[in-house]
Amino acid sequence: MDKQITLYAAKICPYTQRVEIALSEARAEYTRFEIDLQNKPAWFQPQVNPESKVPTIAYGGPPVPPSQPSPESVKITESLVLLEFVADLFPQSRILSSDPVERAKTRFFIDFFSTRVAPPHVAALLRGESFEPLIRGLLGFQELLSKEGMYAMGDQFSIADIAVAPFILRLETAVTNELGVYEPGEGTKFWSCYQSHPKFERLRRYAAALKERESVKSTYDSEYIKNAYSKRFEMFKAQRKVAAAATAA
Repeated sequence: MDKQITLYAAKICPYTQRVEIALSEARAEYTRFEIDLQNKPAWFQPQVNPESKVPTIAYGGPPVPPSQPSPESVKITESLVLLEFVADLFPQSRILSSDPVERAKTRFFIDFFSTRVAPPHVAALLRGESFEPLIRGLLGFQELLSKEGMYAMGDQFSIADIAVAPFILRLETAVTNELGVYEPGEGTKFWSCYQSHPKFERLRRYAAALKERESVKSTYDSEYIKNAYSKRFEMFKAQRKVAAAATAA
């Protein structure tokens, strides 16, 4: 594979980290360009992604600066699409099995996390809702993990793990630092349950394996995420106070 890859990324974005992990696993050469999500370059939406979203890959075309994207390069977006794209470009990475059954299991695993874990995760952190639905979602998710292997599908690190790792890391950063719009102490309470209860033993081992994977460690800056989340959630809390005051008036 000799066509150039430019990844338009944002450090705070878990979907971006998905693609960075995959590229790391593939040992791919690529150019990374950070997009400020609060102040996106004027050229980004018309020349790279019509929906103005990251991550986006510009693939092929002549060598140009990322800030001057070539119309000859193919622009590909949506993190799960990009994971399979990277897997297809670099089959030696083995992040996606060639077996149809294993591929189906991988996609189901990701879909379960996306529909049963991610929504209550967002609800707890961004809307201050109960952690109970998240706990139920995580317990169901845990049942899908390989019983013997280190990772989701066994001992082979795969797209299944890549898709969920950024969210598991960000959840830990948020609740261990009490970052969210939930009531004070609720994050610590949830984390204490997760860390001590035997029912989460398999999930804890899985999360530990993910955190030790070099491709995951090298693409996650916990201090950066902590600081970014602190500012973001303070803004959300302020907005909620204004909205509550307006409703009461």
